[in-house]
Amino acid sequence: MSVTVKACCTVRPIEATWCGRVALSEWDQTGKVTHVPFIYFYRLPQNCLSQYNTIASTLKDSLSRVLVPFYPLAGRLHWTNNGRLEIDCNATGARFIEAESSSTLQHLADFSSCSEHHYLVPAVDYYSLPIHELPLVLVQLTKFKCGGICIGVTLSHAVVDGPSALHFVCEWARLSRGEPLRTVPFLDRKILRAGEPPLVPLTKCHVHTEFNDPPFLLGRTDNREEREKETTMDFVKISKTQIERLQKRANESSPRPRNDRGYSRYESVTGHIWRCASKAREHKENQPTVLTVIVDSRGRMKPPLPEGYFGNANLDSVACSLAGDLVSEPLGYTASRIREAIERVSDEYVRSGIEFLKNQENIRRFHQDLHEEGREKEPFFGNPNLSVVSWLRLPFYGIDFGWGKEVRMSPATHDFDGDFVLLPDPDEDGSILVCIGLQVLHLDAFKKHFYEDLA
Repeated sequence: MSVTVKACCTVRPIEATWCGRVALSEWDQTGKVTHVPFIYFYRLPQNCLSQYNTIASTLKDSLSRVLVPFYPLAGRLHWTNNGRLEIDCNATGARFIEAESSSTLQHLADFSSCSEHHYLVPAVDYYSLPIHELPLVLVQLTKFKCGGICIGVTLSHAVVDGPSALHFVCEWARLSRGEPLRTVPFLDRKILRAGEPPLVPLTKCHVHTEFNDPPFLLGRTDNREEREKETTMDFVKISKTQIERLQKRANESSPRPRNDRGYSRYESVTGHIWRCASKAREHKENQPTVLTVIVDSRGRMKPPLPEGYFGNANLDSVACSLAGDLVSEPLGYTASRIREAIERVSDEYVRSGIEFLKNQENIRRFHQDLHEEGREKEPFFGNPNLSVVSWLRLPFYGIDFGWGKEVRMSPATHDFDGDFVLLPDPDEDGSILVCIGLQVLHLDAFKKHFYEDLA
């Protein structure tokens, strides 16, 4: 695939914004201190085919306007002397790239082309540039030879989680259409005690196993060999009928869900993924394995976080099992492990996690960071482990910048071993798309078990 960059510029807030340093919360600093990319593909209406320059201008103008209420995204990250991060809100701006490709929208909007998606989002130079020189928002507008376009967006995960990223993109699209802002972002991260010292005495703490190193393969003392193996990104689809079948299977097997509330589609499908991955990787029966589930704490806190809270409020919670139990026990067992991990995230759990991290002299070891430590030192959550994030309730679809809704949206690159994303099918037929990040040598076996076990 050939992509040629035609222009690159910096887009700054159109008006003066507040300037100064803002501390990030503990939850901002315990995930990926990298960027998360996604792509929207558009088939332009006939009256827009000759207006590419107008489209580019509209996107840059609306981006400059949306960076006013979302001004932290126009800043830069800085390290402090204790391994923590803060944002320098300095209106330095976002990077906007214009590019052209000889490929066609028909080819690239197909899920089979996901291996080429990295050409359609801006690259972030983690290895050559210090973190304070890296934009928090990068956008690439690519024009295809068929006249279609795509918008590749990559946002710093240290500043936003999924809900906040979509809040920003949805408001950007509204301004691009000439509509007013719908929800003003709530920017005060002190609501999660960002930048404040630990409480004395330390509040009651849960056992936060999510901060422990995940298990290695049996017989190994490190994960070096596993992290060096080639990984890939792919998709599988599970229909509404198949989802209902999995839910029925989980709910009819023991142990029964607590409060007799049936297992959800997320718990059932995620349990199925965990089992199939363990089979595909051919784990021994006594192999410990953990599944990291990402839970949104916004509505679980007392009181709930304000509407439009802008930052990371998603927490990792860990489900543990032996591979032999995953394979031999009914699906209800696996779903029950996942439910326990989800229900663990309460207001008390969130606040005790904040205190646990605040009492760490240096939290650098909790980062998934490529900037200084190098990839071989960052946490590794691949074989024999998994992490699953649900985008099922996020408003990823229907993003209209003024020329109609997308023909497809996709994560751009998601090829870390063991990383899975659940997306609703854009046809809105109740199906789920599973975006897979897995070692190449295990992918075919995973897909085989995934579909055979649905029968």
